[in-house]
Amino acid sequence: MNKYEALLALNTRGKEETAKETIERLEKLFAGEGARVEQVQRLEKRELAYETNHLKSAYFANFIFEAEPAAIDKIRAKLKLDNEVLIQNFLKLPAKKPAAAAAA
Repeated sequence: MNKYEALLALNTRGKEETAKETIERLEKLFAGEGARVEQVQRLEKRELAYETNHLKSAYFANFIFEAEPAAIDKIRAKLKLDNEVLIQNFLKLPAKKPAAAAAA
């Protein structure tokens, strides 16, 4: 399993109070594909650099999780079909080096 980070921009226009429920639903989506979510950072609503789907701002959430490489494609495909996910960006995090090797 590899460690990944996923930054998601969520469309919460007209329903800002539902961001928490949307993030919980997305956590279940990740788990459903075999990913183990370690941390979710709620980054609040921010202005977008450019207008997307007639939106000028979005609620951002950052997921740090472990998953098999094949699961990433499945998660991406499901998020692409989700109307509340505007932008998705995945990054593979470097593997941690053992403490003994780092000290040497």
